[in-house]
Formats: sequence, C-alpha cells, structure tokens
Amino acid sequence: MSKKHILLLHTGGTISMKENAETGGVSPDGANPIAEVIDIPGVDARYTVKEPFQIPSPHMTLENMLRLKEEIEASDADGVVITHGTDTMEETAYFLHLTLHPSIPVVLTGAMRSSNEIGADGLPNLIAAVKTAASDETHGKGVLVVMNETIHSAALVTKTNTGSLESFQSRDGGPIGTVLKNGPRFFFIPLKTAPFPVKRVDYRVPVLKAYAGMDAFFISQLVSCDGVIIEAMGRGNVPPEAARALVSLIKSGVPVVITSRCGSGSVQPVYTYDGGGGFLKQAGALFAGELNGQKARLKLIAALSAGENLQRVFE
Repeated sequence: MSKKHILLLHTGGTISMKENAETGGVSPDGANPIAEVIDIPGVDARYTVKEPFQIPSPHMTLENMLRLKEEIEASDADGVVITHGTDTMEETAYFLHLTLHPSIPVVLTGAMRSSNEIGADGLPNLIAAVKTAASDETHGKGVLVVMNETIHSAALVTKTNTGSLESFQSRDGGPIGTVLKNGPRFFFIPLKTAPFPVKRVDYRVPVLKAYAGMDAFFISQLVSCDGVIIEAMGRGNVPPEAARALVSLIKSGVPVVITSRCGSGSVQPVYTYDGGGGFLKQAGALFAGELNGQKARLKLIAALSAGENLQRVFE
C-alpha cells in the first residue's frame, strides 16, 4: 500500500510565532518553525509543504480563504492540514466547509501558545491534525478543526476563551471525536450539505450585536450593504427602534439575517411583540439557526455568490 500524500498548508498565526523573552510580546520571527516539521510520529506519509501566505489570523480575508480552497482543489493529496491562527480559524474552516467539493479530509489546527512558550501546544496539535487527515476514517466528514486532541466539525466549533488550551468548543453539538495515540476516533458523523459554487466573495456584509436601547443610528447607514447580520438577544429579539430600522432595510432589498448573541442555542421566531423574532420574521428577516454571527455572514456571502434562494438557505 502506497504512502498517504498529505498537503500541509501553513498560513501563519500563533503556531508560527515566538515569544520575545524580554518584552513578552508574541510575533513572527523569521522562518516559520512549524513549517520545518515534516516527520510525524506514527504516520506513514509523504508531505507536500506550502506556505501560501504568513499572516496573523486577524489579517485573514475572504480572498485568502478562496485561495486556500483553490489550492486544495488543485491538489492530488489524500488529506490536507492547514495551520492557522486561532482568532479566525473557525471562519476559514466554515468557509471551506461551505464551499469545498472534495471529500478528502481537510483539517485545520493552530496553537494557543507560541512555539517557544512553556507548554507550547502547536506541535502536539499538528501531530493530532496530521493523524486525523491521514486516517481512512476521516473521509466524508466535512472540514474539521483539531485542537487539544479533540475533533470538531467546522459547522459547530467556535473559539470560546481568549487563552485557554480548551478554547475551541462545539457548544450545541459537542465534539465529533478525539485523537488517540493510534489515530482519530469518531463519535458521530456531522451533517454535510451540498457545497456552494462560490465564484466571488467581494460582498459587504457587516455583523452588528444588539444591546439594550439599540436604536436606528447604525442600522440606517447600511442601505448600501449586500446583507446584514444581527446578533440579536435571546432567541432572536431586538429593541423596537432597531427592529423598525431592520424592517426598512428589508423593504429596501437588503437581506437581514438573525443570529443570537448568546453563544449557543438556536434562534427562533417565537416572540411576536414589537422587535421580537416573530415580528422580524413576518417582515422578511432570515433566521440562521445555531450559527453564530461570523458563520452566518459566511453562509450569506456563499449563498449570494451562488445565486441561491436565501429563504431556502436559511430555513
């Protein structure tokens, strides 16, 4: 049996950075140390290593994500591992989850601690990610995030803590597996929908968070946007002045998608009072289920690019 071919795509982030011993600051420092690792214990594979770009993850753009998609689709690899900064890792993972055609394993990983800090987690995370990508059991499970020896579906995972090694959690569905010494063990198979045929990503879709007393000021300035995401309160409710501004946006042809600022749970058009989710639904607002704001934004952009019926996409 021939060796598995694993494509390693290094994009930057904390996993590629070092801590300055004098200042404590963390930043890139010349060569990417993680890119030099091409021998993974317990994995019989050959590797193609590429560095499409080296950026902190807050610098990640949709154009960068599209480039990663194209790199993966052009490859003949049996599995792909992407090292990535953690701040936007869930967004890149979800974008690829929404748009990729291949069924080969695609796994993202990163680090909460830089390469020379005590307890650095980059190398263990990379090893766990490669074990997952090289496993026959991983095929057909969509794009995954592997952190802290835990396997998450890109559709469910989010960063929940600014510094904890256990930051990445799937609050609504839980992790789909774990990485053992001899490879991944899966608990269940996540749902995978048909990919969106994305051709362009230059859509302006901001994300706003609702708050007590929110009025029309910000919302009324968004009439030139291609869509708007509102992280509403609870199950999908906003203050009355904000709600009326959202209704005006909808009437002007701007799609408005409702998520929750709660961090877990599903939005539902239950409340019918002025500003409630039922009120917004009746006006034509779309509801994003369990998706958080950043993922709802990506789904809306993918749907707009693919020319999909938005009512069906956000049922």
